This record gives sequence, structure tokens and C-alpha cells, in this order.
Amino acid sequence: MESSPHAPASAHAYLQTLYTDHHRWLRQWLRNRMGCPESAADLAQDTFLSILASKDLFSIREPRSFLSTVARRLMANVHRRRLVEQAYLEALANLPEAVEPSPEVRTLALEALTLLDRLLDELPAKVREAFLLSHLQGLKIAEIAERLQVSTRSVKLYLVRANQHCFFAQLP
Repeated sequence: MESSPHAPASAHAYLQTLYTDHHRWLRQWLRNRMGCPESAADLAQDTFLSILASKDLFSIREPRSFLSTVARRLMANVHRRRLVEQAYLEALANLPEAVEPSPEVRTLALEALTLLDRLLDELPAKVREAFLLSHLQGLKIAEIAERLQVSTRSVKLYLVRANQHCFFAQLP
């Protein structure tokens, strides 16, 4: 299906055609990469939901390439969130029993980390990476600039942007 003057008149009809023509293929493509049919089915649905929210719906020229790109990004997000959760659980496991947080505090902390991850995912790659290098790895601005191959001024702007984005986020 190509974007053309003959494309269905409504986004709903266009998405329905896209779904009908490519959902089975996408689910199989994801299953081959993930090894889990349930996770593949969930991610296929998430891919189409993501596309539904897209403003560029009618500009899709190569549907399978587009779908696999969106799905790859969603897989990366899932993987990154699992890494965040695993790192948090490992950090908890290393705490002495006397300072171990309650299950409620654990849940709140994990929800906060997941929210932060989602907010950071909305930012451009270099802005997100500058934030993570600064706040998680403790790198100085000059070190971040060298690693990202940008100026220190750019890094400062990236950090301001990321911090403002996370601090002033409109939460549901």
C-alpha cells in the first residue's frame, strides 16, 4: 500500500487497510525476533496504536519497513525498561535489611523510574544520552561533550532541555 491520491479518505479506513494487509506479517516478524508469541502479539498491537497516534499516517510509503522501524523502537523501549527494572531490583537486593524499602515504596520507585524512562524517550537521542551520562554515570559536561562529539554549550543546552522536560511534564 502506497500513499497516493487513491488512499482511503479517512485515517480509520487507511489504518484498517494497513492493519489487515500487514498485521499477520508484523506479528510473525516480531515473534521471530522475540521468541514469544504473546509478547509479539502485544507489541504488534502497540505498533499499530503508535501509528494511530501518528500525524504522518498518510505519508507511509513502505508499510513493512515503517512497521518494522516502529516495532524495533518499541522493542528497544521494552528492553530498556526491563534493564531499568532489573537494575533497580539488583540495587534493592544489595541493601541491608534494615534499610530495605517497603513493597509500597518499591512500587512507587519503580513507577517513577518507568515514568522517567518514558519522558526521556520523548527526547532526541543526544539530549537523552547527555541526561543519562550526567545523572547516572556522573560525567562532567566536558566528558559528555567529548563522548557525544558536540560542544560543551550543546551539552549544557541538552541538560537544560532534558531537566525541564522531566520537571515540567504534564502527567496523566
